[in-house]
Amino acid sequence: MSVEPQACSTAAEDDAAARLKKDLTAMKNDIARLSQQIADAVNALAAVAQNQGHRGLRQARANVDQAVSGASDRAGAVAGAAQDAASSVGDALAEAIQDRAVAAIALAMGVAFLVGVAWRR
Repeated sequence: MSVEPQACSTAAEDDAAARLKKDLTAMKNDIARLSQQIADAVNALAAVAQNQGHRGLRQARANVDQAVSGASDRAGAVAGAAQDAASSVGDALAEAIQDRAVAAIALAMGVAFLVGVAWRR
């Protein structure tokens, strides 16, 4: 009778060892699946971040293009206004010269004299 209890305990130990081995294998498989899921999630996040980076770059380019276009439009408007002002000053100067021809000639001669004196020094 002493042989039988040892046989039962060995069978029970073998059964427990087999279950433990099966549980360890299942746990290794679960860890492998979890690792793969984590890797997939990281790759998905990287793809999302890359897409958002590209979107941000496109938006920044659009903003720069819009700002340059606006600055160009404003520069054109300022140039037009300056041209109009210069034309107005030219017209006013031509009118003043026609109205006061003698004074304009005297002024031109005075300026020429001063330039000549400065040129000699």
